[in-house]
Amino acid sequence: MTEPETPYHLVGGDVGVRALVDRFYDLMDRAPEAVEIREMHARSLTVSREKLYLFLSGWLGGPQLYVEQYGHPRLRARHLPFPIGSQARDQWLWCMDHALAAHEMPAPLRAALRQKLHDLADHMRNQADPGNP
Repeated sequence: MTEPETPYHLVGGDVGVRALVDRFYDLMDRAPEAVEIREMHARSLTVSREKLYLFLSGWLGGPQLYVEQYGHPRLRARHLPFPIGSQARDQWLWCMDHALAAHEMPAPLRAALRQKLHDLADHMRNQADPGNP
């Protein structure tokens, strides 16, 4: 009896998750569409890359690397120090959408991950948008 393939396996396992994360942060680091979200990060993206890789590994159904090192992700609480409104959310999603689009995976999986990541990013918002409390 074989285990069902998880999204982790379908995106390429360890190598695939690292490639997705690297593409995401490369876009964030260089794209004018991501200026605000990039400014929220440290000058070096090394730690951010590693933490997103650790988190996504478990979130996609692979090894729970983030939990093993840091405990429960508590994503919203960990992001509260950063002012995240719709613009920052949208810039993060622009990078992730482009990283997902460039990554080889089954189209239905890409669509499902995109939707789940959009929901997750929206949940991270902690600032009201101007004119919309």
